[in-house]
Amino acid sequence: MSQMDDTDRRLIAALRRDGRAALSDLAGTLAISRATIRARLEKLASSGEIAGFTVLTRADVTAAPVRGLMMIGIEGRGADRITGRLQGLTSVQAVHATNGRWDLIVEISTETLQQFDDTLAQIRRMDGVATSETSLLLSTRRPLTRG
Repeated sequence: MSQMDDTDRRLIAALRRDGRAALSDLAGTLAISRATIRARLEKLASSGEIAGFTVLTRADVTAAPVRGLMMIGIEGRGADRITGRLQGLTSVQAVHATNGRWDLIVEISTETLQQFDDTLAQIRRMDGVATSETSLLLSTRRPLTRG
């Protein structure tokens, strides 16, 4: 993968704010040509820096307003098995493998605190889950373009 420069980072930040922005709007915002924007997007996609695009709907935000991160410590070699079980839970939005103190970080979204608590209890009962720590997400802010 190639190194990203400041222009690449500013372009990605602009896309995080508005993933549907027209090339001409991005060019105006970043003060570079449309051709440069197109070439940068192609380069970022082909190098894997941009892995894909997604849509976040109002329903995604309002249907599951209780959100949190659960850090999980696993005993033994059960990470793949536990990851598979986690991915089967409807309240689990993503499972991230990590290093350091925690083996997995799980993004959870539910409609109510009771559902959130039930999900935590279900995960804690999984064979191989040794320890966990959970933090509720109170607000989310996306990075702003620098410079």
